[in-house]
Amino acid sequence: MEIFFTDENIKYTGEQLAPHWIYKKFNIMGNAAIAFIGECEVNLNHMVDIEDVINNEPIYSKKMLSIIEESFDSTLIETVYKQRLLVNITKELIEKNYPSVKIIRSGDDLYVNNKKLSVSIATKSITSTLIHFGLNIIAEGAPVKASGLLDDVGVKDIKQFALDILSEYKNETADIKFAASKVRGVI
Repeated sequence: MEIFFTDENIKYTGEQLAPHWIYKKFNIMGNAAIAFIGECEVNLNHMVDIEDVINNEPIYSKKMLSIIEESFDSTLIETVYKQRLLVNITKELIEKNYPSVKIIRSGDDLYVNNKKLSVSIATKSITSTLIHFGLNIIAEGAPVKASGLLDDVGVKDIKQFALDILSEYKNETADIKFAASKVRGVI
């Protein structure tokens, strides 16, 4: 899996959850996870989560760290597991580096001080599976009670934090594949 952080400011609209978006935008072919910073505004037309559409809950963040992951060898169920892995890796990094922060995971969401820190979705395209995992950098302006990486967690270097998440995710997924390949089958 290739990982990449771009310094380009990109507004996440939901349109990035499309097959080969990473390849077209960054010339990275195959399984990849990329991170970027920018505003997040997903209107109901681009929502993948049907429950959010039914509940009329668009997503907005003035400034968000977004991670897009695309895999060409995973089922949707496996991708949901990988989505939860990505969320847990982030939780563990916050707990390790910011021990005074009270962070809770509920499903695929993270909360700091009972305020929502993240948004996340896993989906399937005709050729691949995709994950969007977003972390509010700034909580101001969100349509729900939100927390942010800057003020509520204390992350000062967002790029390094993103690279840490991506590196841990890459290492963990590679280790899972190794663990699966080193055992013999039983009868």
